[in-house]
Amino acid sequence: MYPRKSIIPEEFGLPGLVSRMPRKPVFRDRVNKARFIAKNGSCNLAHKNIREQGRFLQDVFTTLVDLKWRFTLVIFTTTFVSSWLLFAMSWWLVAFAHGDLDPGVKNPAYCVTDVKSFSSAFLFSIEVQVTIGFGGRMITEECPTAITVLILQNIVGLIINAVMLGCIFMKTAQSNRRAETLIFSRHAVIAVRNNRLCFMIRIGDLRKSMIIGATVRLQVVRKTTTPEGEVIPIHQIDVQTESAVASNSLFLLAPLIICHVIDKNSPLYDLSAMELQCSDLEVIVILEGVVETTGITTQARTSYISEEIQWGHRFVPIVTEEEGVYSVDYSKFGNTVKVATPPCSARELDEKPSILIQTLQKSELSHQNSLRKRNSMRRNNSMRKGGNLHRNNSGLAPPKVQFFAPNDGGQNLNAVT
Repeated sequence: MYPRKSIIPEEFGLPGLVSRMPRKPVFRDRVNKARFIAKNGSCNLAHKNIREQGRFLQDVFTTLVDLKWRFTLVIFTTTFVSSWLLFAMSWWLVAFAHGDLDPGVKNPAYCVTDVKSFSSAFLFSIEVQVTIGFGGRMITEECPTAITVLILQNIVGLIINAVMLGCIFMKTAQSNRRAETLIFSRHAVIAVRNNRLCFMIRIGDLRKSMIIGATVRLQVVRKTTTPEGEVIPIHQIDVQTESAVASNSLFLLAPLIICHVIDKNSPLYDLSAMELQCSDLEVIVILEGVVETTGITTQARTSYISEEIQWGHRFVPIVTEEEGVYSVDYSKFGNTVKVATPPCSARELDEKPSILIQTLQKSELSHQNSLRKRNSMRRNNSMRKGGNLHRNNSGLAPPKVQFFAPNDGGQNLNAVT
């Protein structure tokens, strides 16, 4: 028995219609490239498979300073308690060897008075090392061994105090604490300045105490491949800024805009607006200087990836003069505005300068048109307001009052206004 054919043709059936329906394109999320420097300045780098761990113990002081606070406090407490216990055992052995712990001996010549157990020896060890001196326990001249132990404990205690207190002081006075008040703009911008395409960022200092001899360095980090086929995952390329070219330090009294002119020597010379969004470069900014109050060299870092670089934007001014004093509005520190910027690369601008002229002319025409529209709208609004005001005035005019006077005949009345 043959199967019965459907009345509806196959091409108009549900499977045929589904197969011919246009499918929506699937957009895959771009895999985010790992940052070399985070926005807060920390290095995104993990050290693995270090075989020579003993090198860290050769520089104990720096290792202790680099540790986190919880580990430093644990080491601080453990070191002092261990030294007290060690010398408490020494004092107990001295007393035991001299026979001070024998209860059968009456009126002996003690090495240390009132040391009759390990607990009392531990308390005497703390009194000696911390120089408390309650007065109940003291050393006598009967035991040269006890005098030697006393000298050793004083020397060891001074060394421990110097090392541990120095580590805590260095941790509290670290230069990265001062870097917390050195701020960078959230985004970097690329716009035309002095007829040249420029890469710009904004830096500022929130404290009134200045950074002496401040310098800014820019580096572009990208993955490159040499002609020989060698892959360099982190290729650092130095970028010159206007301050570096002038070989002068920055006077960071108010927020400054750091400008890099994109010229032939710049790694951004061949990048256009579209190519910049597809590139995997990272621009690292390093601000260095000497803290005025402490004299310690500090360093603040940040980075900008391609998604954080705004093409065709410019920073808004934030420094104004009010009543003879310059004021800075930090609420607008990272604000930008759109400006006319050609989307082509700096190489194309150098080869075809007419592109920049045409872009500036178009922006000028659009600006004039917008001004004309605003003026016409203002005129229309003023005319409408004037017409409404005239109508309101006419409506508020006093009404005419008519007075009627009788004629001679008494029948006709004349209206007198």
